[in-house]
Order: sequence, then C-alpha cells, then structure tokens
Amino acid sequence: MNSRAHEFEIVIVGAGPAGLAAACAAAENGKRVAVLDDTPWLGGQIWRGEQAQPAQPGAQKWIERFRRSGATLIDQTSVIASPRPGVLTAEHPSGGREIRFQKLILATGARELLLPFPGWMLPGVVAAGGLQVLAKHGWPVAGKKVVVAGTGPLLLAVADGLKKYGAHVVSTAEQAPLARVAGFGLKLLLAHPGKILQGLGIKSRLLGVPQRFGVWPVRAEGDRQVRSVTLTDGQKTWTEDCDLLACGFNLVPNVELPLALSCELCDGFVRVDKWQATSVENIYCAGEPTGIGGVDCALAEGRIAGLAAAGRKDEARQLFAGRARWHRFRAAMAETFALRPEVKTLAADDTIFCRCEDATFGRVKQFSNWRDAKLQTRCGMGACQGRTCGAAARVVLGFGMESVRPPVLPARILSLLTISSDSTTIAETKITGTNQTL
Repeated sequence: MNSRAHEFEIVIVGAGPAGLAAACAAAENGKRVAVLDDTPWLGGQIWRGEQAQPAQPGAQKWIERFRRSGATLIDQTSVIASPRPGVLTAEHPSGGREIRFQKLILATGARELLLPFPGWMLPGVVAAGGLQVLAKHGWPVAGKKVVVAGTGPLLLAVADGLKKYGAHVVSTAEQAPLARVAGFGLKLLLAHPGKILQGLGIKSRLLGVPQRFGVWPVRAEGDRQVRSVTLTDGQKTWTEDCDLLACGFNLVPNVELPLALSCELCDGFVRVDKWQATSVENIYCAGEPTGIGGVDCALAEGRIAGLAAAGRKDEARQLFAGRARWHRFRAAMAETFALRPEVKTLAADDTIFCRCEDATFGRVKQFSNWRDAKLQTRCGMGACQGRTCGAAARVVLGFGMESVRPPVLPARILSLLTISSDSTTIAETKITGTNQTL
C-alpha cells in the first residue's frame, strides 16, 4: 500500500463554501492548514464546475482567495476512519493516507433527501439536483419533458437550469402551501433583498411554466421508463406526461463522519457552541451539518470556525451578528419547507425502501428502530451505507441513526490496513494557481 502521512495544525474535511471559508480564515492567520475533499475540484457540490465555467461571482472570489491563502488541498481523498484522537485515515486513488491534526473542522455538507413512493425506482425518476448535475456534464435533456417535484428552493433553480439546457419543463410542484412560501418571500424582502432578486430572476426565466404550490407526487408510472407522474393537492388528483421526473424533498446533512468521531447531534444536526465547536474537544463543525442554511450561512459559520480554531476568537466574535442573521434565515426556511404529513406516507407496503438491498417498506416498518431493521432486512447495509434509506427512515418512521462504525465510506481493503507508524511525513504543497494534490 502507498502509505503516506501528513501533519497539519488544522485539517478541514470538505471543500465547499464552509470549508473554503474556514481554510482561508485559518491559513491567513498563519496556521498550517489542509483541506480534504473527495472530489477533484474546489467548491463542493453547490459550486461544482465553477473552476471550469465560472458563473457565480461569489464562488470565484472564495476559490481564488483559497488559492492565495497558502492552505494545502488534498483532493480526491475520502476520510474513512479516525483510529485515534488527532488522526484521520483517508483513501486516495494512489493508496491510503494518514492525516494528523491538532484541530479538525468538519464541513461535510449535505445531500438530497429522497423519499420512496410507488414508481420511484423507474428509470427516469432522478434526484432533482442530481439531474441538474448530469445536464451540466452533457447528459442530454434537450427536448425531454420534465416534471420537477418535491420541496425547497432548489426546485426552481433546477427547473431554471434544465430549461437552459433545452429541457421542456412541464411543471414544478412544491409541496409547501403558497401562503407559507409567500410569507417566506416577505421575510426575505425585508431581511435579504438580494435573495428576492435572485428568486425573481429565476421566476422570470420560467415564465410559461406552471408553478404549483401545495402539490406533491403520488406515484410515477411507466413500463421500462417513467412516462407519467400522478400529482395531488390533497383534493384532486391528475396525471402529467413526462420523460423525466426530477424529485427531491430538500436536503439532509452529512453527519456520518461527525457521528463516527463521537460528536453529539441535536434534532439530526451536529450540536455546536458559539465558536462552532462540537462536543468533542478540538473538533469544530460548520455549514449544512449544523443546519440547512445555504451558501451564505455556511460561509459565515466557516469563517467563525476557522478563526476560532486558529485562536482568533476576538475576530470571530465580530462575525456573530452576521451569522445570527443567516440563522434566522435558516429557521424561516426550515419552517417554510417543512414536510407535510401526506408526503411521509406515500410509500406502499410493496414499495422498495432500500434500493441497495431491495427491502420493501412493508418489511422495514415492522421494526421499531434502525438497528433492528438493519439486522432483519439488511436495510442500509448496501453500497450507499444507508445514506438514502437511512435518511428516509428518519423522516418516515422516526428512526434515529445511533452510531456509525468505520469505514465511514466504502473503502478498499488495502486502505483499511493500518498505516505504518514509520511513514515519512510528506512536505506540504502550497496552492498557488491550480489545484495541486499531495
């Protein structure tokens, strides 16, 4: 195995907005900082593709700032375990790596929440954000009829993106009622007018596309491919033809690594104090794992975490007011797009609940907790390690994730072997203009 060890004062897991902001704050204050990410690019999923095709000024500003900061990027690297305090075991295509740190900042982001319903396994039923990524990378959507359904601000952004790539967006279906969404818009107008301007720009580009509120999918139908989706507003039901159904029920935090490190959760999110410090000494957390709040909230939390970890608490304190504004936005967004009870009861007994192990909803719901369901049905024990069905089980059945055992992600056997204690520390590589990999 190609075992290599690296030592840093501060290690950050995740190169999205929170991770980049934390890295800049710490590195600019003279700390030896490394950012680990499993992708070959900077920016995480939200700023994916910004280095190749810049489209968001904010993204470019932070990416360039990171490159000038002196921080080290260790890309294409997935953290799979923490064998002892102050050490991470990670996997890179070239082999296993040992990352040693004095302080750790977790900025692991979030993923889409997918809820099972009849027909959700049909080809052509795709996660909303996932379809947007596919389209960005050349997957053909031009001329295809697409229905976008679920909840959250991402839906309109996805519809806008798909239309730009030539898709025929049949309609968008937001499960939150219009009154709640309108109230949220009024709060934005008063507190964050820039967000309203962004939203109005998207809506203007979607003129002619029916945008329905208080509407959700009941089932998808087709033979070898989705051909239609049945929608309802709770009173009437109708069917819309489609070639693709882009469906997502907001986001769920990636808390597997924090759990593996024994960080406490509160309501499914990592519990942090005013310095973004977790319940575990010398471990901080920022961004979506502490609450789904969007890019600006993640940047604010990341900067505070980076400054606090670097020992610059006076500077971090000056950012508290700005973070509080984004926390109010986060709370309003959570209230607005809270899932209605009907969405949680869409699955029938014969609906596949765990796609990896083909466990049906009827089998899984017989058990009272996640551990028993896993033991009896293998739900959550497939390739995704419960990242899809585990999140759905929490929403639909109230199951909590009790613990995470290593490896945090599927890993090669060679990477799981103990990294030799006599590994030579590799000198850090500074980022100057383009991504460099250790």
